[in-house]
Amino acid sequence: MDSTLINAIVNATLNVLGTMASVSSWAGKPYLKVDDVARGDVTGVIGMTGEANGTISLTFDEASILNIVSNLFGEEISDLNRDVSDAVGELTNMISGQARRELEEAGRLFKGAVPSVITGKNHRISHFTRGPIIAIPFKTEAGQFTIEVCIEP
Repeated sequence: MDSTLINAIVNATLNVLGTMASVSSWAGKPYLKVDDVARGDVTGVIGMTGEANGTISLTFDEASILNIVSNLFGEEISDLNRDVSDAVGELTNMISGQARRELEEAGRLFKGAVPSVITGKNHRISHFTRGPIIAIPFKTEAGQFTIEVCIEP
């Protein structure tokens, strides 16, 4: 998978979380994911079309997303509720959109679909294409999250 795509998604993630939620995050080493089990409790998934088709997913553990959403809303959020799910969908949309803008500046065109959100322990993520799944782990002071990118070769 093209490092330009991965870098755009990492840059967008760091920027959106830092700007919108005042949350610092650190990207770990990307790896090839071989299963469909989510590495967290709530996932936003967005489809992409354009020069290639694929999906991007953001999966947050409960501690990290509660901290992020609490910062977004300016009040303490203590459980995974509809507001948290809505916020995950919006974060997925914002990160995807910012990454697509960076890619467009490099001459690469992608369009995003409407994100969907999955919540629950040990849920599964279905990527709609047959490409490799590149997972990028992130850490925050409150918890962890993982971004998965699956784009057709």
